[in-house]
Amino acid sequence: MSTATKPKHIGRNISRIRELRGMKQEALAAAIGVSQQSVSNIEGSETIEETLLEKISNVLNVSSEGIRQFSEETVFNIINNTFTDSSSNNNNYLCSINPLDKILELYERLLQAEKEKVDYLEKLLKGK
Repeated sequence: MSTATKPKHIGRNISRIRELRGMKQEALAAAIGVSQQSVSNIEGSETIEETLLEKISNVLNVSSEGIRQFSEETVFNIINNTFTDSSSNNNNYLCSINPLDKILELYERLLQAEKEKVDYLEKLLKGK
């Protein structure tokens, strides 16, 4: 038995990254100047030539090394860590306002507007 690790399937990695980007084979084919059938063949290949990999990586906005080393498990780990991490660089995902405070503020403004209306109407009635 051989203990050598099997090389990553580059075509499958391209396919998954393309799908994650929401891109169809036809769009990738048009961007790199080949037919949709060629993209299908590329995605079925374990290896592809470096110049073609560079073209594809530019279109997918991922480095060629990123395509070679792509792992769905890593993607899920990144997503999980991004949304559960409350460190200072991820505060964009945290709510920075208290919704109850906003509701209270809006209610108070509405109440004040109603009081002003009542006062105005009372002045109108006294003037008659």
